[in-house]
Amino acid sequence: MEGKVLIIDDDQKIRRLISIYLENEGFKTVQVKDAQEGMQVLQNELIDIILLDVMLPDMDGIEACLKIRENLNMPIIMVSAKSEDMDKLQGITCGADDYITKPFNPMELIVRVKSQLRRYKRYNKAELKQTNVIEIGDLSIKTDTRQVWVADKEIRLTPKEFDILELLARNKGIVLNTSKIYEAVWREDFFKSDNTVMVHITKIREKIESDPKKPLYIKTVWGVGYKI
Repeated sequence: MEGKVLIIDDDQKIRRLISIYLENEGFKTVQVKDAQEGMQVLQNELIDIILLDVMLPDMDGIEACLKIRENLNMPIIMVSAKSEDMDKLQGITCGADDYITKPFNPMELIVRVKSQLRRYKRYNKAELKQTNVIEIGDLSIKTDTRQVWVADKEIRLTPKEFDILELLARNKGIVLNTSKIYEAVWREDFFKSDNTVMVHITKIREKIESDPKKPLYIKTVWGVGYKI
């Protein structure tokens, strides 16, 4: 099973141990020591599942889990030295999908990671046919889980790439200039010399188009902007 796991734990030895076992099973891992670093990773990388320690130096895992759940829906497994039932219940009610206590058997953790990923992928593929889906030809955009499919293939977009694609899809047929896209997605003033939007559009095309040089979905209207 493939996937990228974000490990958020302030104990370097624990991070390394978990990472070794996961990578031996074919996973990619990203290791960070606190919640703030974890949030930055989630803004810039595609993460499939999160292993989140409850006791972190900058904010506790419960608060971090709540913040993550404001925008993202991937599985979260809480990892904690606390084994009391109330601690487990608090972890689950904050939005976590599972809870494992330290010390744990690394193989048990692997089994739980694989189980959560299978359930998540199966559930979200079935959900594509329900509400909150924008469909344009073979392109399907599921806005609540922030997933994109072309035909039967899931496409992995970064958060900003998804925001741009969703913005264009919701305004199908309307040309949006670079400044409007930038200000809507980044929520900052646009600088004329900034080519950030163009770079992101290029990356999106490379992922969703069969031939990025002859795009079917995102069209360039020269001198004006972009449209779907």
